[in-house]
Amino acid sequence: MEDDKKFSEWHGVPRKKIKWNPEVDYGKCVGCGMCAAGCGRNVYDWDFALDKPVVARPENCLAGCVTCSNTCLQDAISFPSKETIRKIIIENQVLAKAKKELETKFNKKKPNGGCGCAR
Repeated sequence: MEDDKKFSEWHGVPRKKIKWNPEVDYGKCVGCGMCAAGCGRNVYDWDFALDKPVVARPENCLAGCVTCSNTCLQDAISFPSKETIRKIIIENQVLAKAKKELETKFNKKKPNGGCGCAR
């Protein structure tokens, strides 16, 4: 299966430019399957002969997501440091893009240029 087209960009940044995906330490992995079963982006395949996950579609991984690592009881899954994703956010001006996405998604703008908080 190819990378899903809907995951080809992350806030306007081509996903191929972002080095963010899980790495499995097979020496620690016990084959519980929490990573593959819990991933909502189809990053993993499962090797039934070895009873281990395979990172088959790394570019489907949501940049910044570490859910599979957090649910791995053996700490067998690692990601680049959070500084890596923060650098990508800064270099690609993702904050400004995210703000525009919020306005579109929620169809709202801040009243009178204010903070938008209830007073």
